[in-house]
Amino acid sequence: MLLWITDFLHQYYRAFGVFQYITLRAVLAAMTALMISLLVGPHMIRWLAAYKVGQVVREDGPKTHFSKAGTPTMGGALILIAIALTTLLWSDLSNFYIWIVLFVTLSFGAVGWVDDYRKLIHKNPKGLPARWKYFWQSLIGISVAFVLYFTAEVPAETNLIVPFFKNIMIPLGVFYIVLSYFVIVGTSTAVNLTDGLDGLAIMPTVLVGGALGIFAYVTGHAKFAEYLTVPYISGVGEVTVFCGALVGAGLGFLWFNTYPAQIFMGDVGALGLGAALGIIAILVRQELVLFIMGGVFVAETVSVMLQVAYFKLTGRRIFRMAPIHHHFELKGWPEPKVIVRFWIITVILVLFGLATLKLR
Repeated sequence: MLLWITDFLHQYYRAFGVFQYITLRAVLAAMTALMISLLVGPHMIRWLAAYKVGQVVREDGPKTHFSKAGTPTMGGALILIAIALTTLLWSDLSNFYIWIVLFVTLSFGAVGWVDDYRKLIHKNPKGLPARWKYFWQSLIGISVAFVLYFTAEVPAETNLIVPFFKNIMIPLGVFYIVLSYFVIVGTSTAVNLTDGLDGLAIMPTVLVGGALGIFAYVTGHAKFAEYLTVPYISGVGEVTVFCGALVGAGLGFLWFNTYPAQIFMGDVGALGLGAALGIIAILVRQELVLFIMGGVFVAETVSVMLQVAYFKLTGRRIFRMAPIHHHFELKGWPEPKVIVRFWIITVILVLFGLATLKLR
């Protein structure tokens, strides 16, 4: 929206041409989303507390979590609103990829919102039944995958890039739809499983989202793409603005979500943000790099899968509790130690993922 205004003003004042730069708009998007989160956050916390929209704590979980009962949740709506408003303000609204990312993020957020609403407002402990949650996630994911496949204009948009190798790009064909579906739905679920401690999910989301913004900028810039030997995809660079908004909104939310948390994001935030990371990785053709950078999300998901499978087979558990962050809590690690160590691991993995841009 503001891009159109500055583009019009550029006819009369050349200085407004600076807003054509994606990097500047990405920075402004981060700052705008951060300010929205910081300004609206306290009001949302008071509003959720007034309506008793509070966290429900599992009785079989760590005893240190009992004090979290009643903490306002569904705060992820704040993140998604800040991201959406900021993206609409600073991005090029004629860009196809911007609308795809916004649609996926808000649609998955809506599924999470229904789940939270049923749990917290209607006091239904099951929330949205798992089969229906998975149905809507799958419907959105497969629909977007089909759209991207049939609108692809160049082979690079559907090839699988293998990190660390210059010339290995695997044509996926129709399998692109399957891969995209699993990346979107899988990442959404993985972030949701990780969201169990104060700030544990949001900081890795911010770090991975910021790194994907770098990939988006490089992939959408013809000269940088050629220099770094990554496939050039016209228009995808605009997604960098969305990534900036995600980083700003996430950091603003972390201000209130850091230990001890004043608010939790709930499924509305976790599902939406996870899907956002998944669709961005697909658009910039870095699904395998997402798997590397999101290693914490992967570990959390695998720990749940192993725990369930092993228990069904043997009647015993591998971990004291899954997801794995609860295992470390029950071993005696203080919550802040678990959180910060998982953050450190994510920083290392993100740097390793960014290294794939040059190490080819």
